[in-house]
Amino acid sequence: EMRRIENKISRQVTFAKRRNGLLKKAYELSVLCDAEVALIIFSSRGRLFEFSTSSCTYKTLERYRSCNFASEASAPLEAELNNYQEYLKLKTKVEFLQTTQRNLLGEDLGPLNVKELEQLENQIEISLKHIRSSKNRQMLDQLFDLKRKEQQLQDANKDLRRKGPETSEENVLRLSCQDIGCSGSSGHPGEANQERLHLALDPSLHIGYQAYRDHMNNN
Repeated sequence: EMRRIENKISRQVTFAKRRNGLLKKAYELSVLCDAEVALIIFSSRGRLFEFSTSSCTYKTLERYRSCNFASEASAPLEAELNNYQEYLKLKTKVEFLQTTQRNLLGEDLGPLNVKELEQLENQIEISLKHIRSSKNRQMLDQLFDLKRKEQQLQDANKDLRRKGPETSEENVLRLSCQDIGCSGSSGHPGEANQERLHLALDPSLHIGYQAYRDHMNNN
């Protein structure tokens, strides 16, 4: 009857002998029969012993998994493996970006050598050039916008100045017509009214006109 060896030393000796014999048999089987063999042994202490005819035991195990499991069962495992690999890539990329950001802020520069520090310095100078260029472009755009608004205000001011005298003359004519009224069936003003109209249009004629009217009224 085969059972577990109770003596620890005897058990270890037997394990070593049987292990070597098993590894030898696996090698002989692969050579004599041209077979792909993979052998994995774990001792009671957790030590690994393996043999594989291929360059890597994992390849033989992967072949075994693809042949032994159905595609429905292997698909979730493959998807999980792909997700884990993608996670590792993203994790590495994030760590690199975080390190680069700290270096740009002047932190964690100890591990960098002279060449890496020069590259970092050149990168910062290029970034400063881009920032200054963008700043100058925005300032020029604001300046052009202010110039355009200033020109619009000047044009509007010129229009107001040009329309001012015209509006004043129209007001004088309207007020004069209201003061002197109209005579005759034809609607033309009389002689006295014409004089008053000329006076309204030409303020320089007002000089001495009031004295002349007082003299005529006394006579």
